[in-house]
Amino acid sequence: MTSSFGSIDQDELLFAEEEVADATVDTSIEQEPWVVLIVDDEKQIHQVTKMVLDDFEFAGKKLEFHSAYSALEARQLLKQQPNAALILLDVVMEYEDAGLQTVKYIREELKNTAIRIILRTGQPGQAPERTVIMDYDINDYKEKTELTTQKLFTTVVTALRSYRDLKTIEKSRAGLEEIIKSASTLFELQSMKKFASGVLTQMTSIVNLHQNAIHCSFAVTKGVEDIYILAASGDYASNQDERARDVVPREMLEEIEQAFQTKKSSFASDRFVIYFQSKMGMENVIYMNGFKALSEWERYLVDIYCANVSVAFENLYLNEELESTQQEIIYTMGEITETRSKETGHHVKRVAEYSRLLALKYGLPEQEAEVIRLASPMHDVGKVGIPDAILNKPGPLTTEEFDIMKTHSNLGYEMLKHSNKQVLNAAAIIAGQHHERYDGTGYPLGLKGEDIHLYGRITALADVFDALCSDRVYKKAWELDRVLDLLKAERGKHFDPDIVDIFLSHLDEFLVIKELYKEQR
Repeated sequence: MTSSFGSIDQDELLFAEEEVADATVDTSIEQEPWVVLIVDDEKQIHQVTKMVLDDFEFAGKKLEFHSAYSALEARQLLKQQPNAALILLDVVMEYEDAGLQTVKYIREELKNTAIRIILRTGQPGQAPERTVIMDYDINDYKEKTELTTQKLFTTVVTALRSYRDLKTIEKSRAGLEEIIKSASTLFELQSMKKFASGVLTQMTSIVNLHQNAIHCSFAVTKGVEDIYILAASGDYASNQDERARDVVPREMLEEIEQAFQTKKSSFASDRFVIYFQSKMGMENVIYMNGFKALSEWERYLVDIYCANVSVAFENLYLNEELESTQQEIIYTMGEITETRSKETGHHVKRVAEYSRLLALKYGLPEQEAEVIRLASPMHDVGKVGIPDAILNKPGPLTTEEFDIMKTHSNLGYEMLKHSNKQVLNAAAIIAGQHHERYDGTGYPLGLKGEDIHLYGRITALADVFDALCSDRVYKKAWELDRVLDLLKAERGKHFDPDIVDIFLSHLDEFLVIKELYKEQR
């Protein structure tokens, strides 16, 4: 058996020249070996195969051998080594077609199409080559008597090259799928910081990494431009929002700064620094380290992803700018109303923050609570249509004057109802319903209980609480205890009882907001 492998020394020299020509990876980097399974009932075959391939190396990676001596053992071994690249498989073992049945098990039950299967037989008559090649999904067929050292080397190289190319295609497909999947996921993230964090998560998935990463951007804070950490993971996860120079090691900071200065990306064996810029000039750098060298294809995937991310960042930035502008307009309109009626300057801000906190404590998601915060300052916008003589009358209103005052709810609703924007739609509801009462005695529609929209019920309590706690042209601010007594008395009458209970249970948090936005005297 041993003699069939021929002379080892001469063949190894010939093979070494071929391998040097094929090598494309820096062999100085420690890499995972190729896993090779030897399945044969002759122990000598295992020994000789390992001896001949002892110094074998392909694409900078050595071989790692695992042995099985029967088809049953082979099945167990295949489960233990799902990433095996190659199996050298005997045909006849504990039964005549044990090897062939193992082939079927690999391809049909395990659904493993990547592993390269080389059949080796000492009894070719038992399994004719033409029949086996046609009927079984194998990659090569060798008679043991013809398998010299050089032929074994050639066979293994060919098989591993094929396996490598298949895995490259598979990884490329998986990477592209990750890009497609992550695009939809990322566009659902409306916060710039959440988006940046999502970018890091998706990028590590694309190149199959889960290590240290930092996403930096240029930002101006208090008039000073500097590099800030927008998102971070791994060892740097706690450094979000920090200045890079305050927390990042010097060597890393130098690479990040260089990327911003040169406007170029760089790759090393264990890290990469990606620079990308949007059309609006927004500059970003992503730094990752602590992994093995990326292949050319993985670098290409990263470049594609960053190109798409830069567009997404630009769109998100514009969206945040638009939302910020809308928010300023909403607050301004609310404040104009309050100023015209000579009411407290921070009333709309306090109502907004009370409403948001109530919404969160009620159990609404953060995004919906934010909508209520943005919309509630518009609750009295209809007062722009109320004459000054009524709006700013220091004494009690007559019945006729109060009927005119009550029209501000419908006026506000009519002003806002035509928009299909979420915030303005919510503002229309709040403007129209914040004077409805839980017992049905409110205005303008006399809605009762949960027929009143939740947004209206929430803002109603926030508005009344702040109005009673504030000076108005027709009254002085009430003491807190008096205000709380009224809320309790109006529980289930004016106000939703659940909302009153929530407010009273978390009173300390509402008083923090009251103090934060108190009037400057």
